[in-house]
Amino acid sequence: MTKVAIVYHSGYGHTAVLADKIAEGVRDAGQTPVLLKIDNAAQDFAPLIEEITQADAVVFGAPTYMGDVSGVFKVFADATAGAFFTGAWKDKLAAGFTNSHSFAGDKGHALESLTILAAQHGMNWVNLGLAPPNVTAAERGPDTINRVGSFIGLAAQSDNASPEISPPAGDRETARLFGVRIAQAAVRWTRGAQPALSQAA
Repeated sequence: MTKVAIVYHSGYGHTAVLADKIAEGVRDAGQTPVLLKIDNAAQDFAPLIEEITQADAVVFGAPTYMGDVSGVFKVFADATAGAFFTGAWKDKLAAGFTNSHSFAGDKGHALESLTILAAQHGMNWVNLGLAPPNVTAAERGPDTINRVGSFIGLAAQSDNASPEISPPAGDRETARLFGVRIAQAAVRWTRGAQPALSQAA
């Protein structure tokens, strides 16, 4: 079974909601999610890095603070230098998600940071794959899929409210569908790699 690692930092619990919904989507696609929560900048990241190394795909997630990924996630990203130097994650699939209070909030820049992290590791990026809603602003309610209109990855918006109610249903379902997409892509990717590996051996 294909394994998808979901490594994320969540400052107030809202980004964790998205991680859980992505994991649900991976399970809905019949594959195995591995949730890896980054608790703080001082923790030992070695177990998380090893789990990612063993996975077939990885989804990076962080809230957008001051127009970029959270500082705690950035400390984790810097700690992956060892995997970078050995090429441990080269040719794995990668994807990303973020969340912020404002509707825009420069979330695109945070997603670009996640994309660059993946690119530096030689990974292959999976985009959201869901078109923005073709509706008026008035019709773009909390149940709308991809209501933020992101392409590069999952972007969600949360109010200053409990994670039990925010982000809203549309963002949660977008995250679940993203999990399904990533899992399906990982299955295709690993199946295609097997003959090539056998021939190379």
